[in-house]
Amino acid sequence: MEESEVKKTEHGTGILKAAWMIALVTVLSKLVGFLRDVVTAKYYGASIVSDAYFYAYQIPSFAIILLGGVGGPFHSATVAVFTKLIPDLDKKPTEFVNRLYNTFLVLSVLFFSALGLLCYVFSHQIMGIIISNGTPELISLAALHLRIMTPVFIVGGIVGIYYGLLITYKKFMLPNFSPMVMSVVIIVAVCMAKNDNLGLVLAWATTIGAICQFLLQFPQIRKIGFRFRPNFDFKHNVELKSLCELLIPAVFSSTIGQLHIYVDMFFTSSLREGAWTALGYANRIFQFPVGILVTAFLVPLFPLFTRLVAQKDMDGIKSYFNKGVGLLFFVAIPIIVGILVLGLDCVRLVFERGAFTYSDSLMVFDALLYLSFSIIPYVFRDSITRVYYAFDDSKTPFMIATSSIILKFLFNYIFISRLGWQIGGITLSTSLVTLYNAVILGVLMSKKVKMAYKDLFMNLLKMSFVGFITLVICYISAMFAVNLSIILRLILIGIEMAAVYLGLSYLFKVNYIGEIFSRILSKVKRV
Repeated sequence: MEESEVKKTEHGTGILKAAWMIALVTVLSKLVGFLRDVVTAKYYGASIVSDAYFYAYQIPSFAIILLGGVGGPFHSATVAVFTKLIPDLDKKPTEFVNRLYNTFLVLSVLFFSALGLLCYVFSHQIMGIIISNGTPELISLAALHLRIMTPVFIVGGIVGIYYGLLITYKKFMLPNFSPMVMSVVIIVAVCMAKNDNLGLVLAWATTIGAICQFLLQFPQIRKIGFRFRPNFDFKHNVELKSLCELLIPAVFSSTIGQLHIYVDMFFTSSLREGAWTALGYANRIFQFPVGILVTAFLVPLFPLFTRLVAQKDMDGIKSYFNKGVGLLFFVAIPIIVGILVLGLDCVRLVFERGAFTYSDSLMVFDALLYLSFSIIPYVFRDSITRVYYAFDDSKTPFMIATSSIILKFLFNYIFISRLGWQIGGITLSTSLVTLYNAVILGVLMSKKVKMAYKDLFMNLLKMSFVGFITLVICYISAMFAVNLSIILRLILIGIEMAAVYLGLSYLFKVNYIGEIFSRILSKVKRV
């Protein structure tokens, strides 16, 4: 075997191993996040109080999740630049790297502090614009929640930089474990709260949880060798310039993505009470399997893409992209089938207790049903975006995201204002916009590297055919099992779905199925 092939094999094994480890931690984190949502739903239901919190949370979540989270601009820019500056991960960072880290950190704190201050001062005006169709009571309560959560802004950029540094040093576990901390803080606070009729404990717990994320990661950053020495050398800094050239368009791109959410908030505020809460819970259920998939595969793949671009190994990029996205597609198909057949049962099992009623469950499922169609374009879009970042190109995703905001508003207007749809119209427009982004990003990538899409999408077509047969069989079975308990129905149909999908995939020789079976057999033999 040639040396290049050996390296590729080692890379592939390392990626799969990292993906499995990240997936396990992410599953645990998502489960705790689910428990947080269950507790929140039990005490607050889908009401004006929960709506106020979730409306307000969308502003600071922009910093802690979209900008600073795993896959956010601060994380991605840090990985893209520092990976090239740190060739030997076994050694402590050099003085030069430490200086760049401190300059970037100071710049981030200044930026987010200014953003947080503006949101604190103008909280009522901001919420009044975003949810202008809401009642004065809803707007005032949401503004109060926002003021409490403004410190989250300052934490967001720092956490994002820490995420990037930890992943650069192949410390994959902690960045995916730390979001669990916020969920735990919220669960404990909500369960201990008494007479919290305004839901303010949710806002305070979110702020404390974000600070805890920072405190959890800081010791590991020091252990790696980074030291905080404030550096204001913003001029004549070539590496900082490279960071900002990658970061600024990516921040604007995420800002455009956040504008999609604000457009949704605007239209949702005209629907029935609890609609925004229901949309949030639908997104949580959607992100549980999809977020695990994307995080597990793209976190270890992104630094590899960056190194392959630096080595000008275009064949390696195409190979790892097709393998990673193909595996994501393979798992995404049964997730879509599961939502279509068992989605309402899942919503009822998870949320329907206390203040959360069957009517609320139907509203969540309505949103989830149309959102499920975005899974395939979602994983492709997020995957191809990492390839753009590896080429130090965040401008193209930004331009495409900017153009899509017009589509988002147009689709929402048609489905909600003109056709009179309820919450399902919001998520259908999301799916259509995600498809648009994925297609345009995929087409424009050919200017950088000729991707081998044909094999990827021919295999997707085969998977979709297998998934359709699985859907028909499982839907018929679910109709006959309607009198069973929800848990028993989920277990039986879930087992049938896995058996049918895997069996048909093997019969039709879908890619990856042989590798999956061989890995399962090897695990069984070890046991």
